[in-house]
Amino acid sequence: MKLGIVGLPNVGKSTLFNAITNAGAESANYPFCTIDPNVGVVAVPDHRLDALTEMYHPKKTTPAVVEFVDIAGLVKGASKGQGLGNKFLANIRECDAIVHVVRCFDDENIMHVVADTSTNVPVDPAGDIGVIDIELIMADVEMVERRIDKAQKAAKGDKKYLREVEVFSALKDWMNDGNSARSFQCDEEDRAIIATSELLSLKPIIYAANLDEEGFADCHANAYYKVVEELAAKEGAQVIPVCAKLEAEIAELDGEEKKMFLDDLGIAESGLDRLIKASYALLGLISFLTSGEDECRAWTIKRGTKAPQAAGKIHTDFERGFIRAEVVNFDDLMACGSMNAAKEKGLVRSEGKEYVMKDGDIVLFRFNV
Repeated sequence: MKLGIVGLPNVGKSTLFNAITNAGAESANYPFCTIDPNVGVVAVPDHRLDALTEMYHPKKTTPAVVEFVDIAGLVKGASKGQGLGNKFLANIRECDAIVHVVRCFDDENIMHVVADTSTNVPVDPAGDIGVIDIELIMADVEMVERRIDKAQKAAKGDKKYLREVEVFSALKDWMNDGNSARSFQCDEEDRAIIATSELLSLKPIIYAANLDEEGFADCHANAYYKVVEELAAKEGAQVIPVCAKLEAEIAELDGEEKKMFLDDLGIAESGLDRLIKASYALLGLISFLTSGEDECRAWTIKRGTKAPQAAGKIHTDFERGFIRAEVVNFDDLMACGSMNAAKEKGLVRSEGKEYVMKDGDIVLFRFNV
């Protein structure tokens, strides 16, 4: 699963990406310093995995991961090839979801670029969001027009394609008014038709509001942040406040130093940890855990996955020869202090093939091949 980090030039994308991945993407105060997408595989913070590691002292601990892609800055006119537009659109098409970094601070030393990369303009979160939205929507309109033409030709031989023509024509009208495919209202059947088109503005989105240190300390008092919140609320999107500069400093600290630093700031977890968790949830992902002296591990599955398919994530033999899953709730295990104690209290359940996995399940799969 890939998340594309997007935004106008100089909004703090690469600084944020560096902090998330420690990948060292070049970060400078000029447009397009990120020309090729930088890719980083990031561990998903999970206190449950940390607790299991404390309990078992395994030889190895393996967290769940999510992939972030730092995509080159986009400018107005990208859908027509301006800036690095075509490259930007191709890269974002390969991602499963979008993290849109929006600048929510003033700094005369950092250019704010929208169209002309040599012109500094005032910070405007609503305008910035609008620029990227419109570029994605315009690219989508072209794709929808091609889809309508294709369906009209197919309908001459098979009338079932007439419904496709109707759905995409209505969607085109909606997008021509400046609305994203994501916000188009329709039933599940029509939504399934639209989902076959891989539209850019259909991808789920999280807004990362990049604040300075003063703004991050009290984000709800920041006028720019309020604007992002209001816009996100209209399409049911989530906003995560971050301070890219601060996050870069936090990323350099080890566990204990990081905790002390966050305590001094009066926050429980960094903005990046919240962003990574929110991104994981946005993709409809959950984790189940396996534990033991050899390895404690978090495994990534889609929400709604049944036990045999979850077992198949470990090894195909586990799914093929699935017998049952022995499952214990994380809180119950922690309260008991050991798996044996949980079993003695009858808290380890035996679940069959129809069991739908829950986030945080601690599991031992029984199988026979």
